[in-house]
Amino acid sequence: MTGVRTTCPYCGVGCGIVARADEAAGPRSFAIAGDPEHPSSFGRLGSKGAALGETLGLDGRLLHPIVDGRRTGWDQALDAVARGFARAIAEHGPDAVAFYVSGQLLTEDYYVANKLMKGFIGSANIDTNSRLCMASAVAGHKRAFGADVVPVAYDDIEAADLFVIVGSNTAWCHPVLFQRIRETKARRPDARVVVVDPRRTATADIADLLLQIRPGTDAVLFNGLLSHASGEAALDRAHLDAHVEGADAAVRAARATAPSIHAVARACGVPEADVAELYRAFSRTERVLTLFSQGVNQSSSGTDKVNAIINAHLATGKIGKRGAGPFSLTGQPNAMGGREVGALATQLAAHMDFTPENVARLARFWGTTNVARRPGLAAVELFDAMHRGRIKAVWIIATNPVVSMPDAGRVAEALERCELVVVSDCMRGTDTAALADVLLPASGWGEKSGTVTSSERRLSRQRAFAPAAGESRPDWWIVAEAARRMGFGDAFAYRSPAEIFREHARLSAYENAGTRAFDIGALAALDDAEYDALEPVAWPCPAGGRGLTDGARPFADGRFFTPSGKARLVPVLPRPPRHAPSAAAPFALNTGRVRDHWHTMTRTGLSARLSGHHAEPFVQVHPIDAEHRGLASGDLAEVVNERGRMIARVVVTADVRLSDAKAGRYRAARFDGTRLEACVYVAPAPLPIDREVIVDLVGVAHVDAAARSRVLAAQPAGRSKARGGLVCACFSIGYDVLADAIRTQSLTTAAEVGRVLGAGTRCGSCIPELNALLGAAGRPATAS
Repeated sequence: MTGVRTTCPYCGVGCGIVARADEAAGPRSFAIAGDPEHPSSFGRLGSKGAALGETLGLDGRLLHPIVDGRRTGWDQALDAVARGFARAIAEHGPDAVAFYVSGQLLTEDYYVANKLMKGFIGSANIDTNSRLCMASAVAGHKRAFGADVVPVAYDDIEAADLFVIVGSNTAWCHPVLFQRIRETKARRPDARVVVVDPRRTATADIADLLLQIRPGTDAVLFNGLLSHASGEAALDRAHLDAHVEGADAAVRAARATAPSIHAVARACGVPEADVAELYRAFSRTERVLTLFSQGVNQSSSGTDKVNAIINAHLATGKIGKRGAGPFSLTGQPNAMGGREVGALATQLAAHMDFTPENVARLARFWGTTNVARRPGLAAVELFDAMHRGRIKAVWIIATNPVVSMPDAGRVAEALERCELVVVSDCMRGTDTAALADVLLPASGWGEKSGTVTSSERRLSRQRAFAPAAGESRPDWWIVAEAARRMGFGDAFAYRSPAEIFREHARLSAYENAGTRAFDIGALAALDDAEYDALEPVAWPCPAGGRGLTDGARPFADGRFFTPSGKARLVPVLPRPPRHAPSAAAPFALNTGRVRDHWHTMTRTGLSARLSGHHAEPFVQVHPIDAEHRGLASGDLAEVVNERGRMIARVVVTADVRLSDAKAGRYRAARFDGTRLEACVYVAPAPLPIDREVIVDLVGVAHVDAAARSRVLAAQPAGRSKARGGLVCACFSIGYDVLADAIRTQSLTTAAEVGRVLGAGTRCGSCIPELNALLGAAGRPATAS
C-alpha cells in the first residue's frame, strides 16, 4: 500500500489512516483516507478525521521559540525554562512546580514528561486534561478489578445482543464505533439498543428504548438493576462465589436506595414500563455491552456511577466473555496511553500506585533517588493552588486550559499570577498561549512519530509524513532537552521515540510477573525497524505470552488484580448532584460535544466545512421552559451560574428534559408497554400543544423511543438544521440538496440517499439527521 499508515489524532477510537502527498494541490498538501487494514476501523473515518488534510497548513502555527514576546533560538528558550523551574524548586521545593499535559500527546512524549516530574524533580504535580473525562473510569476500574483495565474490545460489538449506551452521544463522539453498532443491528435485527441520557441525541436514532433520566440519577438506575437482578434470581451465583467479593454489601446498598422499579422510575423521572423493559432485557440477555462516556464520568459522583455499572456486570457474570462487559469510551486519542505512563497525578508509571514498594521499584529502574512518594495535585486542584500562589512555575503541553477547564476565568487569573508559564503547542493563537512567558513550538500531527493507545487498549503507530513546521520539535525532545539543562542529562539522552518506547515497555514488565495488568514486555526488544513497522496490538502482551490479538481476554479466567484475586462489588449510595436545580438556579446544565469540532477548535477550526454543521455554541431548551421564559429558536440567551456566564444561540427542542415545577403545569402520559393509552396536560394558561401529534400516537401498537420522547412536549419532530445548513460534513451536502433529492427522487431510506448523493456513507454520523429529513418528508425512518 502506498502512502504512510498512521493513526487519527482525534477521539479514542484510534482509526487507522493512510496519508499520501498530493503534490498537484501544492506544498504541505496531503490526501487522507481510512486504512482498510487497521483492525479498529477497517477503513472508516469520522468527519473530523476525513478533514485532517485541510488542517496541515502553516496558518496559525507556532514556528519559533518565543520568550517574553520576542523570538529567540531554542537554546535561549530552553535555558529560560530550566533556570525558571530550577529557581522555583530551589526557593520553594519541588511541589512549587507543575506540568499540565494532554491526551493529545503521544505515549513517548507523555513518558518523558512524567519521568522528569515524578522521577527527577520529585513531585507528582503532573496531571492531564484526561483527568476531566477519564479519572472516574480509572478509579472505578481499580476499585472493582484492582487495576485500570477495560475488559472488552471493539470486536465484542459484533457479538453483543444488547447494547446499553449510557451518557454517550456515540454517534457524534465515537462515530466509527456507532457505525459498527448500527451495522450489527442491521445484520442481526434481534440485537437491541437502549440509550440512557437526559438528552435525546443522534445516538437515539437506533435506540429500541430511550430512557431520558433526570441528570445525575445514573447510579440509582443501575443500583435498581442490581436490586432487580437479585430479586429475580438473575445473579450468577457460581461466578459470584468463585470470583467476586462484596456482593452482599453491594446488594444491600442497591436494595436500600433502589428498592423497586416504581422507586427507580420516580427518582429517574422515566416511565416504569421503560425501566422494567431495560431490567428485563439486561437480566435475560447473556451478551450485554454497556458503553459509557462523559455523561457518566464528568460528575461529582462519577466513580460511583462507574461502579454501579460494573456491579451489574460482575453480579450477573456478564464480563470476561465475548460480547459482554462494561466499556469505557475514552474521549481523546491517547488518554489511555497517558494512564499507562502515569500522567495522572494520582498514579506512578506503568499503572503503579504510590506504595513504598512501587516507589522503590521505580527508583531502581530509573536510577534515581528522587521519585515522588505521594500523589500530586489533580487538574482543578493544580490551578486552584496556582491561583493561591503555591505553584510558582507551570509547563502546559498540548492543551488549552483557559478555554477547556471548568471555571475558565479563574484559570486565566491563576496563570496571570504564576511567576513562570511555559506553553508547548503547535498553534500560536490559543487563549493559553497568550498568557505564556515562554512559547515552545511543538511538532503537530503528521510531523512526529510515536504510539497511541485506543479505548480497547490497542497500541497503534502514529508516523510522520510531513516536514516539521518552522523550527518545531517533538514534545519528547523538548522535555528531554530541558531535563538535560536541569542536570538530568544521563537519564534523558534519548535519540528517538523508539528508544523511549523500549524503555516504557521494559518498565511495564519490570518486576511484574503477572502482578500488574499493564504489561507490554513482548515489545521491549523491538529494534528501530521493527518499531517503525509495528502493527496495531492490544495489551496485555507480556514477553513469552499471548496478546489480545491471539485470543487473550481480560478476566476470562476469573482472576483479577486485587490481593484476593477476586473482583469487588462496590456498595454505591447515590448522591444528589452537587449543584441541584433550585429556585435561584432552576435548570440543570448538561454539556455535550458538537459533531465536527474538537476541544477548543484550534485544529478543526482550520477546516471551513467542519463549521458548516454547527458554527457557534448553542443551548438547547425544552419547549415548556422556552415558552415560560419567552425564548424562541435563534434567540441569544445568557447562561449563568456561580462559575461564570456565556452567551449562546437558543435551540428550542423536545430532545432535552428541563421542566418548571413552579409554573403550575402538569403533564403525564400512560403507556401499556409501548402502547400510548392516555395523556393529561394541565396549566393555568393555554399550552402550545400539537394535538395531531398525540392523536396519531394514541393506540399505535409500538411507540418507538423517538416518538415517546415527544409525547410530553406534544410537539412534532422538527428539523435539526435550518434550511440550507450543512448536514453531511464529509461530502459538504446541505439540507436543501438532501430535501430536494428526497422529494424529486422519492427516496425512502438513508441507504438510498447515500447511493444517490453519498451522504452518510463515510463516517455515518449524519444518518440520524437523514432519517429526520426522511421522516419530515413522510418517509418512515429505518435503521439503514
